[in-house]
Amino acid sequence: MPAVLGLNFHHDTSAALVVDGRLYAAEEERWSGIKHNHPTRKGTLTAPTRALQWCLEAAGLEPQDIDAVWAASMRPNPAAGWWLAEERDELAALLPTPLGEHLRLLSHHTAHVLSGYLLSGHDHAAGLVIDAGGSSLGSDFGPGRERITGYDLRPDRVDRLHQSMPTVVPSPAGPRRVHSSLGHFYRNLARRVIPPGDEPEGSMMALAAFGDPQRYGARVRDLVRLGDDGEVRIDHPWGSADSSTPLLLGGRAWTADNVAEQPDHKRADLAAAVQEVFAESVVHIARHLQRLTRASTLVFSGGCALNSHLNGQLAADSGFDTLFVAPAPHDAGTAVGAALYGWHYQLGQERLPVPTDAAWGPEPGALPTTAVPTGYRALTDLGPGLAPTVAMLLAEHHIVGWVQGQLEFGPRALGHRSILAHPGHAATRDRLNAIKKRAAYRPFAPAVLAEHATEWFMSAGDPFMNRVARVRRCRADRIAAVTHHDGTARVQSVALDHQDLHELLEQFHERTGLPLLLNTSFNRKGTPILRTAEQAVVAAADLGLDALAVGDTLLLADHVPDPHATSLRTR
Repeated sequence: MPAVLGLNFHHDTSAALVVDGRLYAAEEERWSGIKHNHPTRKGTLTAPTRALQWCLEAAGLEPQDIDAVWAASMRPNPAAGWWLAEERDELAALLPTPLGEHLRLLSHHTAHVLSGYLLSGHDHAAGLVIDAGGSSLGSDFGPGRERITGYDLRPDRVDRLHQSMPTVVPSPAGPRRVHSSLGHFYRNLARRVIPPGDEPEGSMMALAAFGDPQRYGARVRDLVRLGDDGEVRIDHPWGSADSSTPLLLGGRAWTADNVAEQPDHKRADLAAAVQEVFAESVVHIARHLQRLTRASTLVFSGGCALNSHLNGQLAADSGFDTLFVAPAPHDAGTAVGAALYGWHYQLGQERLPVPTDAAWGPEPGALPTTAVPTGYRALTDLGPGLAPTVAMLLAEHHIVGWVQGQLEFGPRALGHRSILAHPGHAATRDRLNAIKKRAAYRPFAPAVLAEHATEWFMSAGDPFMNRVARVRRCRADRIAAVTHHDGTARVQSVALDHQDLHELLEQFHERTGLPLLLNTSFNRKGTPILRTAEQAVVAAADLGLDALAVGDTLLLADHVPDPHATSLRTR
C-alpha cells in the first residue's frame, strides 16, 4: 500500500500522511506552542519538523518508505514557470533527502479545496476557496495571487473554472492591477472594529450579532460591487492588508490605531454591516458556481470558510442542496489536501471514508500520579466509570477539562482536548469567558448528539463545528450558555462513532434531559489547543478548572465533592 505525505510550509505549518487508507495529521503549533506557528519573518518558509516526525512514527514508517510528497505552493511571484522550480528547491532543502527528492507542488487553492472534496463523499461538486491569498496566478493574470477560486470537482478531474480578476487602480507610476481579497476585506475592517489583543476576525463575527447592519450598511456596500458572472470588485485599499487608511463613517475616521476610541455600539454596528456585506458577496459567487456546474453540492474551504455565520447562510441561500465545509479549512488543511491529491489523483487509490471526527493526531500520553497539582486530588483507574462520573460533575455545573484519545486536527476542539460545561446557565458562559480571558460577547459552541440535533436546532450543524444553526425558540432558555445574542449557535454534531464524546453526552442526557454540552478549546489565551496530558494538568490548575479527565484518571479540585462519596443532585 503506498504512502503519501502532504506538507504546509507557511503559517499554520502542518503535516499529513495517508497510508493503508488511514489519515494521520498534525499541526506544528501543537509542539511549538506558537499559535498558527507564524514564521519569525514574513515570507520565511518553515518545515513542520515535529508534526512530520510524529506522522512517520505513528504510521511506523521511515522517510524512505514514502512514495509521494506534495505541498501547496504559496510564493507570490508574478513570473510564469520558473518560480515553481525555485520554490520547490527551497522547500525540498528543508526536508530529509529522500522526502525532498519526491517533493512536488500544487496550487494553494487546489490543496484547500481537495481537503474538503476528497473527504466529502460526493462524486460531483462545485468547489469554492476564498482566503487572503494563495499561489501566484502567473503572467496570464498579471501580478497577484489566488483570492477567489471556483472549481468543478469530479473523481477523475479537477477543473478550475472561476478566478477573481484584478482591478485597475491609478498610482503615481501609472495604472496598476490589484487583486483585491475578500479575506483581506474582512480582516481589514475587523482591525478597525476589534481592539488589539483579541483575534480580529472571530471577535468581529461574534460582535456582529449585537449590531444594527443598517447604520453603516449602505456605506460598506459601496466598497464592494457585485457584477455579472460572480464578479466581486472591492474598492482599493479596502481589499488589501492596509488598515491605516482612514475609513470615513458617520463623521468618524476608523483606523486600526484608533479602534479603542470608537463607541462599543458603533463598533458592533460596523461589525454587523461588514458581516452582512461579506456574506452577500460569497453567496453571490456561490450562486454563479451553481449555474456553471449544475452540481448539487458545494465544497467550501480557505480561511474565509472559518466564518461559521457565513457558512450557515451559504447552506440556506447558495442554491446548493448540500454544503460541505472542509474539516480544517484554514491553511493547515492544505497539507491534508495535498496528501489526498497524491493518494487519489496521482496514485489512483480509493478515496477515504467520510469522516465524522478529525481525531488524526497524537494521543495525550499517560498522566503520572506524581503530576497532581496543589489544590487537586486524583481518582484513578475509573475505567468505564469515567463518563458517568464526569457527567455527574457537569450536571452540577462544574467546569471540566476533557483530554481523551487522539488530538483533533484544525482550529476547533471537537471533544478530545476540550473544556466542557453545562449549557444551561448564561453565568457559565460568563465564567468561562473570564477564565479564558475572552471578550464577554464571545459565544461558546454546543456539542450535541447527532440523533437529537434537530430537536434543539433548526439544522443539524456538522461534525467539525464549522457552521451556525438557529436555536429553536422553545428550547433557547434551557441552553442559554450556548445560545448567542442573535439566537444562533455553532453546532458540533457528535456521531455514534465519536469514541471519546458520544458516551459522555449520553450520560449527561440521561441525567439532565439535555443531549448537549458546552464545548470549547482547552488552551490559554493566545496559545494553541494543548497536546499532552502533562500540559493539560498545568493548564487546568492555571485556569482554575473544577476537574480534569485524562484517560481513566480524574483530577478533582479540593472544593469539589467526591462523586463516589457524595450523592450529587441533578439540576
